[in-house]
Amino acid sequence: MDSYPAVEDHGLIGDLQTAALISTDGTVDWFCAPRFDSPSVFGALLDRRNGGHFQLSPDGVDYTSKQLYLPGTPILITRFHSADGVGELLDFMPVTGERATNRHRLIRLVRMIRGSMPFRFVCQPRFNYGRDPFELEVHPEGDVFRSQTLNFTLTLFKDAKGLIDAGAIHRDAQGVSARFTLHAGDIGGVVLETACPHAPRALSTEEACELLAETRDFWRRWVDRSRYRGRWREAVERSAMTLKLMTYAPTGALVAAPTAGLPEQIGGQRNWDYRYTWIRDASFSVHALLRLGFTDEAEKYLLWLDARIRDARDPDLPLQIMYRIDGSPDLPEEVLSHLEGYRGSAPVRIGNGASGQLQLDIHGEALNSLELADRNGLIAPYEGWRKTAELMDWLCEHWDQPEDGIWETRSGRQDFTYGRMMSWVALDRAIRLAQRRGRPGDTTRWTTERNTIYEQVMKRGFHPGRQAFVQHYRTDILDASLLAMPGLGFISPMDPMWESTLRAIDAELVSDSLVYRYDPNASPDGLAGTEGTFSMCTFWYVQALAQAGRIDDARLTFEKMLTFSNPLGLYSEEIAPTGEQIGNFPQAFSHLSLISTATHLDDLLDQQR
Repeated sequence: MDSYPAVEDHGLIGDLQTAALISTDGTVDWFCAPRFDSPSVFGALLDRRNGGHFQLSPDGVDYTSKQLYLPGTPILITRFHSADGVGELLDFMPVTGERATNRHRLIRLVRMIRGSMPFRFVCQPRFNYGRDPFELEVHPEGDVFRSQTLNFTLTLFKDAKGLIDAGAIHRDAQGVSARFTLHAGDIGGVVLETACPHAPRALSTEEACELLAETRDFWRRWVDRSRYRGRWREAVERSAMTLKLMTYAPTGALVAAPTAGLPEQIGGQRNWDYRYTWIRDASFSVHALLRLGFTDEAEKYLLWLDARIRDARDPDLPLQIMYRIDGSPDLPEEVLSHLEGYRGSAPVRIGNGASGQLQLDIHGEALNSLELADRNGLIAPYEGWRKTAELMDWLCEHWDQPEDGIWETRSGRQDFTYGRMMSWVALDRAIRLAQRRGRPGDTTRWTTERNTIYEQVMKRGFHPGRQAFVQHYRTDILDASLLAMPGLGFISPMDPMWESTLRAIDAELVSDSLVYRYDPNASPDGLAGTEGTFSMCTFWYVQALAQAGRIDDARLTFEKMLTFSNPLGLYSEEIAPTGEQIGNFPQAFSHLSLISTATHLDDLLDQQR
């Protein structure tokens, strides 16, 4: 446990309320319970020695391992190959449902396909990010770990206990471990269950296999609802399942990522907690979900968004940029100085201080998703519309001021071009909604302000010397967020001002098809270090190329981007210059952008034929 696996050497499993990351050697090295945004129980991803882990892997033999998902599901299969045999580890979490619960099960089923192989499991939890001690209780059918913040039971499969000699189970202050050997046809396993209200009860192998079948059937029924039948169906459906895994079922809120603290630069300071719901990310997900036909999921999130708009209390900031998955606005930022960080990337932060920033663009993303949903028959209720109209009145008063921007810079507010453009989108979509449904609202004022924003962006957001739209009004720096301009209808993709902007981005922010957000050296953002290319921006770039008529370039760029996923089809936030994935993993923004790009590119290719 001294070295860190690559970020992309992990698979994601979950039960729609929390999730776990499991590396290719069979180690659970990230698991928070009972929710995505709860403290970690296993956090070796952020500290190999002190974070806690749960390993089940071959013992004392040379082996290679590969991971895949059981087709049509997020059930993770890790295959171990040695000279003497082949074994498979199946990791899954039975779906919990839409009622919030503290009870979650992580089932680890190992079976021997051929030959024989020695195995070892080690369960060493570190509760509350490694800050809370625990007590270990031994019961007839398993063990109980008790801490101040969480309890869980650990049990072996009832009818597989014969595979492990009782004397081979070792318990100490660190946790529980055991060694066992499997032969062809043998099946064993271990179950971790949080907040179990009774003494440990071991599952039989038959019960575990029934839970496996139920979990498989749930996910296959769900993904079969997708209406996408295009060229990249496998990648799109995997991205859809990944987004579903990162959605908190009781509220419909989508977390930006299930992890915290994974760095945007190895050894750097850009390490953030993404286990919360950004208005921006989740609003973009509505587009992706509706394109695939997942109307229920889109509607659930829209109800969550509607509640945030209706619950607005702060007159200076009626809509925060992010919330906890239950809608709470409280996200104080804290540094966990006792954790070394992934590959020494400190500080490790939990909470997120950016939650109090002013980012004007979120109003545009929110209204764009509401207008799209309305066109798909998801009509906002009266009270929701009334509060939305009040929010637009607020925006009319406050759009023309410096803000913190989409990238959450910590170097001071600016007049960001993207924020202004998205304010235009917000008012434009609000006007459409009011007119389409005959809803009350000051559309005369909204129209005046919308037109004023448009003229301002065209005059001040476009730099004559660069012949390009730029990051903010006082700079000549380019920004990849502006790749969204033609797709949002702000400018024609054939407009000379946009064509020259796209050429400038081609020359400056694109590196062999991968796209940087901006150059932090040229445009200081208040943090030391650099970062990788931003996967979402690369997908936006594909769409911009396609809209500009460069279909072949768009398709090649998209196909190249598909090669940067991990073998399971998962994407983190960024791609490092080495080609490895960096940043929090997997990243919702990356996957929802993949879906939107694939469906859009499919449509254009079909039209071209």
